[in-house]
Amino acid sequence: MKILIIDDEDDVRDIASMCLGLIDGEEVLTASGGAEGLELAALHKPDVILLDLMMPIMDGSETIRRLRANSETKDIPVIFLTVKNIPSEVDRLIDLGALAVMRKPFEPTTLGSQINEIVKASLGDSARNPQEPGVN
Repeated sequence: MKILIIDDEDDVRDIASMCLGLIDGEEVLTASGGAEGLELAALHKPDVILLDLMMPIMDGSETIRRLRANSETKDIPVIFLTVKNIPSEVDRLIDLGALAVMRKPFEPTTLGSQINEIVKASLGDSARNPQEPGVN
């Protein structure tokens, strides 16, 4: 699976990409902000995007709006990463088109399996994966 991580924090990008790449064997692309992430998404067509909510210049909400407005990226699954754990905020992000919202800090050793479970659940693989998209 090809995963694009869009996060302004170097350490989050480094830890997530290391765990997903080395532990889970995923192909990982990283972007330090929304504009760069939009370019990489259109160019590389990742299977899923991990998107930070709170970033300078272009936040995650604006980034997903632009992803959804572009015919080349509108169908790429997006999972938000955020420190916010407010139900109304989670609902808003799901309404914007996110598959799920994962809390920071995340558990690096299980990040890949969490992403896989969310993506499988969104594809209707509920028989093998009863977890529903939402907050993880």
